[in-house]
Amino acid sequence: YVNFKNVQQTSREKIPFGIAQVGKAFRNEIVTKNFIFRTCEFEQMEMQYFVHPSEGDKWFAYWKEQRLAYYAKMGIDTARLRFHQHGPDELAHYAKEAVDIQFEFPFGWQELEGVHNRTDFDLKRHREYCGKDQSYLDEATKERFIPYIIETSAGLTRSVLMVLCDAYDEEEVEGETRVVLRLHPKVAPVTLGVFPLMKKDGLAELAQKLAADLQEDFPVFYDVSGAIGRRYRRQDEVGTPFCVTVDYQTKED
Repeated sequence: YVNFKNVQQTSREKIPFGIAQVGKAFRNEIVTKNFIFRTCEFEQMEMQYFVHPSEGDKWFAYWKEQRLAYYAKMGIDTARLRFHQHGPDELAHYAKEAVDIQFEFPFGWQELEGVHNRTDFDLKRHREYCGKDQSYLDEATKERFIPYIIETSAGLTRSVLMVLCDAYDEEEVEGETRVVLRLHPKVAPVTLGVFPLMKKDGLAELAQKLAADLQEDFPVFYDVSGAIGRRYRRQDEVGTPFCVTVDYQTKED
């Protein structure tokens, strides 16, 4: 809210527009338990979206769906996501409406983020204590108003944990349990593995050139050690979605 006027005026933004940021947040937790869900310090992703008061409900519904779609784009199983609507006894005193987006972790449903219609409470309070006008003038209609704020506030650490829980899988192969991390390409640390079938006969050089070319566009891991099957298994375990083998046919076509 300190930055609202600066951003709006210097970049000549028209309502509706948003300010998003990520960084450290601090909370005075009385009991710091429940794993990562009750800590005094955490990484927070947050957006404040400034809208006309008459369009608060419309943009609240819009950002609810957009935030759910964000997780789907990362490959998260949408059957393990749900909205939790805040009842009258849960709503903050300044909020008109609020929902949590929850994920079904192995230990139960937990909140990932909150979406709130905060009305004009924040900018009015900021104006009260800083003494500066926080209103917005619509040049087209000449209407002056204090914007409503739609807030989305998400825990980054919780999102990382969700991705790992959703992607983790085990499969049985010939009586052996193997770990597979089924990460979406958008969030996988390594996108592509490149393996020469053999070190000799120029295959390693071909594979190295291919890996170097692809590194312009993807995080690539080049691996020449061990049997080809083992190299594939290693990439399965760390969640690499694509692997390429350079073999003798590569030299021909």
